[in-house]
Amino acid sequence: DRNKEDGAEAKFKEIGEAYEVLSDPEKRAAYDRYGHAGVQGMDSGRPFDGFDFGGFGDIFDAFFGGTTARRASRAQRGGDRRVDIEIDFEEAAFGCEREIEVGRNERCTRCGGDRAEPGSQADRCPSCDGTGEVQRVSRSFFGQFVNVATCPQCRGEGKIITVPCRDCRGAGRQRQARKLVVKIPAGISDGSQMRLSGEGDVGANGGGPGHLYVLIAVRPHPDFQRDEEDLIYDLELNLPQAALGCEAEIPALQGKPHTLKIPPGTQSGRVFVLRGKGIPRLHGGGRGDLLVRTVVIVPSDLSDDQRDLLVQLAESFGTPVSDDQKGVLGKIKDALG
Repeated sequence: DRNKEDGAEAKFKEIGEAYEVLSDPEKRAAYDRYGHAGVQGMDSGRPFDGFDFGGFGDIFDAFFGGTTARRASRAQRGGDRRVDIEIDFEEAAFGCEREIEVGRNERCTRCGGDRAEPGSQADRCPSCDGTGEVQRVSRSFFGQFVNVATCPQCRGEGKIITVPCRDCRGAGRQRQARKLVVKIPAGISDGSQMRLSGEGDVGANGGGPGHLYVLIAVRPHPDFQRDEEDLIYDLELNLPQAALGCEAEIPALQGKPHTLKIPPGTQSGRVFVLRGKGIPRLHGGGRGDLLVRTVVIVPSDLSDDQRDLLVQLAESFGTPVSDDQKGVLGKIKDALG
């Protein structure tokens, strides 16, 4: 109770009784019908028995300045920082280390964060006499109250810096560049964000530092695509390879290439799975798969000999071929009958 006015205790009791009546539908109805006499004698004349003061605290806050003093001098966590890193496809797959330079606010090396020039002393705030809070008298429906608030002159610190540090100009912090080594784990993907705790700006008034967020951008690979932990490789086959079958060499993301047997009659879009040849999983537990997807290439620029061979193949399948699709040899054969 910070109210020093005479009769304050009686006023508190009146407030409590009024709140109890308003919060109890039965008592409120009795008060509306009969006035104060309607609620006298209820609860044996003990208005505060079983009373929940939780909501009542809101009323106190409204009239007594429920905010905590020295708000500005509370410990404040430092700000967060962000840096972007671009890495190769292989580095994302198998992990790497990168040295980065981060610009962030650090504690001033000259004043140690005190904001005052070394050798000088801060003066006691004349407005709050060093307490960091001021009292204001306010009047309300319930009477006169003393409201405690943060001192606007010293912002709750209780002191005034008269000679600010010449390096940080009284801020207590300086912008500095610092080098860090970032360990990028195997299996990280494009667009991932890493948090380095405590590597952001230094805090104020004893608060902890902020965090550093590292955003990862992965350069595309000329041969592979990625689907989570799986690799996708498009294998191009010509018509004879697809029809007759063959052995194909599949590049590896790391190490020697793989040999894959393509069976006869392979259609475009068929997928062959090489188990465990994909990307390492980010949090361990093996690797994904290498998916080999066939793409059958239809030739568009044929020699006469190649065209004649395809015509013969088409005829063997009973497929009619127009004269303009035949090569020189085919046209001669047609002329000779």
